[in-house]
Amino acid sequence: MRPKIFTVDIDGTITENHSGQVSLDALEALRYMERLGHKVIFVSGRSSIEGYILSVFAGTTRIAVGENGGAVTFGPSDHKLLGNKDECMKAFEFLKSKIPQIKIKPVFPRMTEVVLERTFDIDVAKKIVNENNLPVQLSDSLYAFHINSRGINKARGFSEVMTMLSVSNEDVISIGDSETDVPLFKMAGFSIALGNSAENVKSYATMSVSGKAGDGVIEALEHVTLKLSKV
Repeated sequence: MRPKIFTVDIDGTITENHSGQVSLDALEALRYMERLGHKVIFVSGRSSIEGYILSVFAGTTRIAVGENGGAVTFGPSDHKLLGNKDECMKAFEFLKSKIPQIKIKPVFPRMTEVVLERTFDIDVAKKIVNENNLPVQLSDSLYAFHINSRGINKARGFSEVMTMLSVSNEDVISIGDSETDVPLFKMAGFSIALGNSAENVKSYATMSVSGKAGDGVIEALEHVTLKLSKV
């Protein structure tokens, strides 16, 4: 059986979306995939440093893609930055002048993006960005709204990992729950949307499971294990 690379989102995937509590059962299931010879890499809207720290304690591959693809952490002081935080901050200030209720969300420090509270209509903000040709894009992780440099997404960030590990799209299995996971679903050889995903997100995945968050991850991995055993 050829080893696979699992990309796994964090919030709403291995955590309950609003509590931040990690499912220990899901972590154990991911650790089991590592014991089978696969790699598990967290690809998240959270800081890549948070993802890397989680990988250390979870016992998974010590690489993390964070900030929706804007930053990749390969070690405690080894980061590759693909986004530009300065242009994201300038876009935030411009949007703030148009939509006063926009405010920054208190989160672990970011290196390439700006994270916002979900207190405004993101479609209105996206329209302002497009009409003024700002070099950024907005997305909704369901945990927060994010301002990233244009062209930055989870697939772009993970492509750096694929190059380093010399793996192809067919080797990648992606698990997630929000619109920020869609670029990975499109890129991966196989993808799974969890039960708490919106229908439009599920439409981009190879399959979906009924289980939500951590329970969904376990269900997804059970399906994949069965699928791989037949290869």
